[in-house]
Amino acid sequence: MKPTFEEMSVAERILHVQDLWDRIAAEPDDVPLSEDLAKELDRRLAAHRADPSTAIPWEQVKAGLSRQQ
Repeated sequence: MKPTFEEMSVAERILHVQDLWDRIAAEPDDVPLSEDLAKELDRRLAAHRADPSTAIPWEQVKAGLSRQQ
C-alpha cells in the first residue's frame, strides 16, 4: 500500500511534486502563464545565460533528494 502524501518524507514529497509537474509540463500549451511569471522566467533565464556555472543539473538535485529518503 502506497503511503499518503502526509506519510511521505519531505524528500519523497518533493519527488512526487516534481513527477506531477513533469506530467503537467509535458503539455506546455495547457499551462497558463501570467505576465509576471513570464517576466520572472525571462529574468532567471538571462541570469543563467550570464553565468551558467551557478546552475545545478536536475539529475544532481534529484540524486541528492533520493539520498535523503
